[in-house]
Amino acid sequence: MTTRPVLMDGDQVRRTIARIAHEILERHAEPSAFALVGVHRRGVPLAERLAANMREYSGSAPVIGHLDIALYRDDVGTGVPVLGETHLPFDVSQRPVILVDDVLYTGRTTRAAIDALFDFGRPPQVQLAVLIDRGHRELPFRPDYVGKNLPTAYGERVYVRLAEIDGVDEVVLSERLPKEGA
Repeated sequence: MTTRPVLMDGDQVRRTIARIAHEILERHAEPSAFALVGVHRRGVPLAERLAANMREYSGSAPVIGHLDIALYRDDVGTGVPVLGETHLPFDVSQRPVILVDDVLYTGRTTRAAIDALFDFGRPPQVQLAVLIDRGHRELPFRPDYVGKNLPTAYGERVYVRLAEIDGVDEVVLSERLPKEGA
C-alpha cells in the first residue's frame, strides 16, 4: 500500500473533536441526559474525548458506553470474529444515544451498531457522530455530527490513528495496491 501525506494531524484531530462536542451540546443542552456509545475500536476513545470536552465546556458529561459489533457484521469473512467488550452502564431505553465511530463509509458498521444496541433496549433517539465521512454509502445512513467530509475513491482507505490505540493522532489516506498476479 502506498501512503499519501497526513490529511489531519494531531492538532486538527483535537480541534475537530472539540467542534463536534460543541455541536452536540448545541442540540443537547444537558449532557447528563444522553449517552455517548463508542463503537469498538476507535469509536471508544473518540466518545471518551467528546465527553471530556463536554465536561470542560458545560461542567457535565454524558454517560459513556462502548459497543462491540463483531457478531452483528454482515460484511466480514468466514474467520472467527475478534470480540471486544460491550459495556452500557445505563438503561438504553431511558435516554437518547449518540453512536460514535471513526469513519463512516458504506453504513454497514452503523447498521451493525444499531442492531447490537437494540438488543439492549430501544432508545428514544439514536444519532451518529463520526470523525470522518468518506461517502460511498451502501445503506441509507447519514451522520448527525461530522468532523470532516473526505471524498475518496473506492480503491482508497482512510486510516484514523488515535493516541490511545496507535500512539499518534492523525488521519491518513492510503491507496491499496493490486494483489500480485492480479
